[in-house]
Amino acid sequence: MQLSLPLTVAAAALTNTVLARDFIPRPNIQAGPIQPYKAFAEFSPRSKTCFVKPSCTEGRDDTPKILAAMHECNDGGTTVLDSEYNVCSPMDLRFLKHVDIALTGTLNFCDDGDHWLPLLFTYDYQFSAAQWVIGGEDVNIYGAGVGTLNGNGQNWYDRFNSNRTLIRPILLLTDGLHGGSITGLKMRNSAKWHSLIANSTSYEAKNLDGWDTYRSDNIVIQNSWVDDDDDCVSFKPNSTNIIVQGLTCFGSHGISVGSLGQYPLSYDIVENVYIYNNTLNGAADSARIKVWPGAETDFQPDLGGGGGAGYVRNITYDGFYGTNNDNAIKIDQCYGEKNATRCAEFPSKMFIGDIVFKNFAITTNTKNAPRAGDLICSGPGTCENIRAENITITVPGDEEQYWDCRNADESLLDLGGRGCVPA
Repeated sequence: MQLSLPLTVAAAALTNTVLARDFIPRPNIQAGPIQPYKAFAEFSPRSKTCFVKPSCTEGRDDTPKILAAMHECNDGGTTVLDSEYNVCSPMDLRFLKHVDIALTGTLNFCDDGDHWLPLLFTYDYQFSAAQWVIGGEDVNIYGAGVGTLNGNGQNWYDRFNSNRTLIRPILLLTDGLHGGSITGLKMRNSAKWHSLIANSTSYEAKNLDGWDTYRSDNIVIQNSWVDDDDDCVSFKPNSTNIIVQGLTCFGSHGISVGSLGQYPLSYDIVENVYIYNNTLNGAADSARIKVWPGAETDFQPDLGGGGGAGYVRNITYDGFYGTNNDNAIKIDQCYGEKNATRCAEFPSKMFIGDIVFKNFAITTNTKNAPRAGDLICSGPGTCENIRAENITITVPGDEEQYWDCRNADESLLDLGGRGCVPA
């Protein structure tokens, strides 16, 4: 979304910055219409400004200048990145406190994989990595609809085709961010996921694409436009008190809880998530919950797993719209296991309960027609209180739509059409 905002004039604070000039101030972001589970803290005033001048030499690394500006304007300032910058070395921004970043230019991440691989910030979960990490307290990053993160991912894609275990960087990763917002950015050519919110609290994300949350609490994601080939939003382990609203997603795997239960020694929780008024077109799944079975299984070379425990509880999908989707709703408690007998033999240790799907108007495509979706629980007692109401699904052809169901209480599922059939 393009923001039209008044301009503010401020003096430059660094010798390596340009002279004073106009910049767009931080927008006033309000969550809505669904409000956060917990109130966000007020932002503190900003009293100094640092404009970062890019290097004149083509291809030169601008990371040292950017880091210098971040330190200079930390604790009460605004760092302005309004030109083209090359990021060719790691940036650890977890020291930030009471600072705004006006990213109305472009950060181009250098594409030399051999250079980057030993320098990446790495995380245990699903081989996650990043070239820069943002954290701290009261940090607001805004792009006014023009700021761009360019991951230059093609070189990473080419390498991944011949090495499926290649560690690739996430384009935007927050780690330990407590209070703040990210708004109005464009994200292009990511080498892996576009973004991951990890170990963060009280944080609003707006006008961005392709979101994952991990070990984070009190997050609002709203008004995003997403065009990708994986999850539009994914709630990964230990994501709680999250609002997702007003998203438009194209070609995705849907708005997904999970995957969870991948690691046998981990206890995963996703709880208190409200997903409201979203549109998904051309999606593999619209609303999706995916957890691994109770024993390890091979799925992909870089993504085997199963046997982990935990629970998914109090998740509401309210107001889902879209066309040309493969499935309208999918619950998969045997994620990564195609053998139904083995799934029943080793039911998931991830309990799923208190789930609501309501107010759906989805048109599916011919891929699975007239089946509209799946509600598969791996064993008796592994799912409880899963409800569906006011579900309108249009399938192609003359046959009446139906749903594959297993170990679900059909009396709580007003799915329309023929309803559930045994899977």
